[in-house]
Amino acid sequence: MTTTHVALVTGGSGGIGGSIARRLAAQGFTIAVQYHKGQGAADAVVAAIHAGKGHAFALQADMADEGDVARLFEQAGARGTLAVVVNAAGIMELAPIGRDARESFDRVIAANLRGTWLAMSEARRWLGEGGRFIAVSTSVTAKNFPGYGAYIASKLGVEGLVRVLANELRGRGITVNAVAPGPVATELFLHGKSQEEINALAALPPLERLGTPEDIAAAVAFLAGPDGGWVNGQILRVNGGFA
Repeated sequence: MTTTHVALVTGGSGGIGGSIARRLAAQGFTIAVQYHKGQGAADAVVAAIHAGKGHAFALQADMADEGDVARLFEQAGARGTLAVVVNAAGIMELAPIGRDARESFDRVIAANLRGTWLAMSEARRWLGEGGRFIAVSTSVTAKNFPGYGAYIASKLGVEGLVRVLANELRGRGITVNAVAPGPVATELFLHGKSQEEINALAALPPLERLGTPEDIAAAVAFLAGPDGGWVNGQILRVNGGFA
């Protein structure tokens, strides 16, 4: 009997997460597409995978809620052997550091940092020998742009968790890594930016373009596949030389 290898992709309903889901499906994984509120977008990703003769299903969960995350992993693990977890769920809210931004800070930390911690907590229970955990960070951490305080703080925290978990899973044959995209042309990134701002950011990398979700998905596919088995506890900056 053929074993079903499941890849859980949080934030898999669109943007970078959707591209990761489709790429891993093409590698033969059955994809659990997690979404929070965008069921229609998640269903579209699942339909696209099915159209390509792959296998996928959608699961709803709030990644900042402990009970939701535990249920998510149980539902994904019930479909086969959970082999890969890609934590791409997250939000970006930009605001200067100040009293008026406290609620925004709490939302960003809950979604990006707490969500990653909860996903890791469950992944260490579900992943076995040869398992992969891949988080999504950002290369903006090297730039310190005004307004990015909460977002950068959350992602630097994610990178710290990646290195710690890689050490905590010593001897279990599980790798823990992160990809850190530079500017990528997604709805999340483009929201609220003028065309002038977008053009300026696109000009920063030596390759002089924004990244694409497919660029990031290719790096995740490497880390999730057999060729990435000796990479562990690393932050792979997939940014065209942005930083």
